[in-house]
Amino acid sequence: MTEQTSNARADWEQRIYRRTESGEGAGVTLPAPTGLTAAPGRGVVSLTWSPVPEASGYVVSRADAPDGEFVALEHGNSDVEPVPETWYADTVLEPGRDYAWRVQAVSAVGLDAGPASEVVTAAAGSGPAGAVTLTVDADQVAGRLERVWEMVGSERLSSLWLEHDAAGNTVGTDVAEAYRLAHDEIGARRVRAHAIFHDDVHVFSWSGSGDPTYDFSGVDDLVDRVLATGLAPVLELGFMPRDLASDVDATCFEYRGIVSPPRDWSVWAELNGRLAAHLVERYGIDAVAEWGFEVWNEPNLEVFWTASKRDYLRLYAEAATAIKAVDARLLVGGPATAASEWVEDICAFCAETGTPLDFVSTHSYGNAPVDLGPSLRRHGFDKAKVWWTEWGVGHTHFHPVHDTAYAAPFCLRGYKAAQGTVDALSYWVVSDHFEELGRPPRLLHGGFGLLTVGNLRKPRWHAVAMAEQLGDTLLATTVEGDGARSLVDTWAARDETGRVDVLVWNVAPDARTYEGRDDLARSVTVRVDGLADASYDVEVARVDNDHSSIRAHVADDLVWPDDAGWARLRALDGLHTEPVGVVTPADGSWSSEVTVPMPGIVRVRLTPR
Repeated sequence: MTEQTSNARADWEQRIYRRTESGEGAGVTLPAPTGLTAAPGRGVVSLTWSPVPEASGYVVSRADAPDGEFVALEHGNSDVEPVPETWYADTVLEPGRDYAWRVQAVSAVGLDAGPASEVVTAAAGSGPAGAVTLTVDADQVAGRLERVWEMVGSERLSSLWLEHDAAGNTVGTDVAEAYRLAHDEIGARRVRAHAIFHDDVHVFSWSGSGDPTYDFSGVDDLVDRVLATGLAPVLELGFMPRDLASDVDATCFEYRGIVSPPRDWSVWAELNGRLAAHLVERYGIDAVAEWGFEVWNEPNLEVFWTASKRDYLRLYAEAATAIKAVDARLLVGGPATAASEWVEDICAFCAETGTPLDFVSTHSYGNAPVDLGPSLRRHGFDKAKVWWTEWGVGHTHFHPVHDTAYAAPFCLRGYKAAQGTVDALSYWVVSDHFEELGRPPRLLHGGFGLLTVGNLRKPRWHAVAMAEQLGDTLLATTVEGDGARSLVDTWAARDETGRVDVLVWNVAPDARTYEGRDDLARSVTVRVDGLADASYDVEVARVDNDHSSIRAHVADDLVWPDDAGWARLRALDGLHTEPVGVVTPADGSWSSEVTVPMPGIVRVRLTPR
């Protein structure tokens, strides 16, 4: 590790949890959730409750006794307490010991939770796991699949210019190939990355005594490279160019992105307006209107913004107004905050001032995305898009959870929770080529990527690919038994050929279980009714710690593979599938029993012959 990397990491770790300012606004006072129940199972207590209208999410709290001190569950590696679902699997328990739970509804993250539900008690069991039954009705439509994974995150776009890292790995070509793979295999359509205004792109210079100089040739080259992969850019408008920054020494990351406000607000506005006008002239309004301009990154964290929330809102307003003046069809949004904060604030600000807001963007890690719709509706932005421009299994750099199978069912849980409330849920990031706190020191180093350096597929890549391969028609399903819905959940869909895919996953919400727990494995009976009068080829695919996991094939002491090692790993880089054979359902029904470890995914595919 270089001294510069060490200093960047120390600065990050010291400041990352320090907020610029908390959120404000009353939101609305929501009633206490009703119908809370606690069902004991092996290694788990499954909580369920009735939904509260206009709730953004729910805070689940636990105590050692009904009259004890209730503490909100933080899910191990999450930066947001509320969960969006009306169920929860508490798995960090001592078996046989009674605990107490209660639930509160929140109208927006960062605002006070409402009154608590009644208290329920239960104890997790230690005996054999109960049965789980999953029933799919292939003839009953439950809705249309929304492919919310259509956006991915990336290290700054200027990575496309880089040749090799210190270990000799190619960088730019790897990143471009990762973009292409994301487009071709997991349905990505957009990529969001930091630092289009960083000084290595050379967009701006100004002595302060003459006229500012704008040069978008570097932006053009990077955008051309992105478009060549099949993706379109979402341009994050940051960091502050050195010649425009009010404090050039306020920086973040190893590459020293400047995080201070502009020293001339009118020039900041002109920079954004000129960029938008240039892109429209070069690429055409029909293309650029599909991209998106996101103002800054995580201004609610001190490490990314040295000024106040009020200053950020001004930064947003100056940029948004200038961009929309070029063409009203251009999409602009924010606040791009960490931990889902300030959404209520930016909605209230834009409603009060008339500032445009085409999409709300925010970030969250280690949890399914909460519903931002209540804040949008309260302030008249019902038609604004909801883009989670950063989302993933954990927010900690170099954490082993990023390489494990746990992240695979975590993704499916998030994508299902986002149906109907989210337009884009962007996994952060697509490639382990990532330099924020130092370049990758070894092949498996706990990197954020869906793909390793060298573009080997991690387990979560296979999960996203499984979601992308689902047909558009969602099918009605029911799950019953030990840990149903809270631990074991499902998606089933039919495509235009009649093929039926049934995804069954098992994941505990608390990321401290990421290495897996045998007591949380479940045997699931999968039954599919309503099948056509035909024969089907049946295939089972698996993603868990032993299947479809590149980690299972990498020795603990491996730093980087040699040529033979790369060839071996590439030969193993695929989805594990098992052909079952040809079946002819009796009376349109077929069933089978599968074991789903925690963490794990099983896909049952029935393809009509």
